[in-house]
Amino acid sequence: MILRRLDASGLREYAGPLADLLADTVADGASVGFLAPLDRVAALAWWQERADAVAAGRLAVWAAGDGGAVAGTVGLAFADKPNSRHRAELVKLMVRPQARGRGLGRTLLATAEEAAAVAGVSLLHLDTETGSPAERLYAAAGWTRAGVIPDYAADPGGVLKPTTLYYKAIGPVRRRQPEADGTGSRQS
Repeated sequence: MILRRLDASGLREYAGPLADLLADTVADGASVGFLAPLDRVAALAWWQERADAVAAGRLAVWAAGDGGAVAGTVGLAFADKPNSRHRAELVKLMVRPQARGRGLGRTLLATAEEAAAVAGVSLLHLDTETGSPAERLYAAAGWTRAGVIPDYAADPGGVLKPTTLYYKAIGPVRRRQPEADGTGSRQS
């Protein structure tokens, strides 16, 4: 299995296999933002639209596969506001149904975490459907459950489901420096 970080041209090149992965994942019931049945043309367009964000450095995408097929993917969406550049969102972690149970999800997750740390990110966050198999992966990888939002998103069948929010500190946490008086409070 080859794991590759895609630049914008690589994303365009792999858009077809990524679209197949997305459609298969949705058809298998994963709640990744789309309703079933997901038309391949719509899935292809969605991936192609991500290329500009990759080119601008706002999104990093990895694809894992053999030959022309993509067995899994993961992305990191980097924050663009000055007060949030220390964090990123883990997005679209997907593993083809036939490739599950072999550690690919863990490998993709670890790859994204390592790349985030190298990029200077110290906090990752994500959301996933409550009760989904993905929750076991995140818990086993040391992610902290922050809470549940009811009726957050529709599953592929259109039924509203709760989502669980997770976060993980992956690097040194930068703390606010104390003020000159040494108390950490401001004097007026």
